[in-house]
Parts: sequence; C-alpha cells; structure tokens
Amino acid sequence: MTGRTRLREVKLTLPMAPDMEVVASQAASSLAAFIGMTPDRVDEVRLAVVECCINAFEHSRSEDRKVDITFSLLGHDPSAEPDTLEIAVHDEGVGFSVNDVEEPRIEAKLRGSRKRGWGLKIMQGLMDEVRILSSTHGTTVVMCKTRGGRDGER
Repeated sequence: MTGRTRLREVKLTLPMAPDMEVVASQAASSLAAFIGMTPDRVDEVRLAVVECCINAFEHSRSEDRKVDITFSLLGHDPSAEPDTLEIAVHDEGVGFSVNDVEEPRIEAKLRGSRKRGWGLKIMQGLMDEVRILSSTHGTTVVMCKTRGGRDGER
C-alpha cells in the first residue's frame, strides 16, 4: 500500500502447533476492529490470516517450526488515525514459485478426491492486496486491507 506511513506495529512469533492460527486471527481481528473496520471486514481479515498461517504450517517445511507475523497499522499522515491493516506472515521454509501454484477450478475440485488447495485464492478474494515473496530461504505473504476497502465502502 503505497503512500502510507507505518503508525503502529505488533509482532508475534508463533510455533507451528495446533490452533496457533487462532491466536494470529484473534490479534488480526482486534487490530482490524481497532481501526474501525465493519464486522464483515474484520471477519474477512480473520479468515485470511487463518488461511495464511495454515498454509505456512502445512507447506513451508520450516526447520524452526515457527512463523513470524507483523501486524502494521498504516495511515496517510502520522498525525491521523490508521486506516489500513497490513499483515506480513513469514516462515523460514523451503519457499515456492507462485507461478507454479495451480489455479483451483471448482469443477475439478468437486469431482476429485482432494478438495483442498484454495488458500491463496481465498486470501486474494478476502483482502484488498496480497503480495507473496518467496525464495529458498522462506516465504513472506503480505496482506493489506483498508478500513473502507477497494471501493471505499465502510
């Protein structure tokens, strides 16, 4: 999100253990509500964070078995209230090529035995912006959502 200043920041380091994605989602929900997102938008942020953490837990093959999450509150002016939540989820795993991720097709998923594989698509649909930075030294997924959204709705 260009043109915005980082006004506040919260960092979490979570072990890749059962239900740790819930801890991340609770922090995301609290911060989204704090900047004035509607309950629907708060739920969208919460679900995107859950999907992102589960992807890291299941696919990173990180030796240290943890994820680092940075929640940043952004605004246009340091003296104004924040209007955007940026969430960066980082793992020290093996990385992946975004270009190699197959776009899920509903027809194939319904017929196939593997119904999963929707995480990235869900995150992209729920958040205003999703950027993925990945290499053999780990992956960082950066997701942004403004208080009012793409179309300025509140």
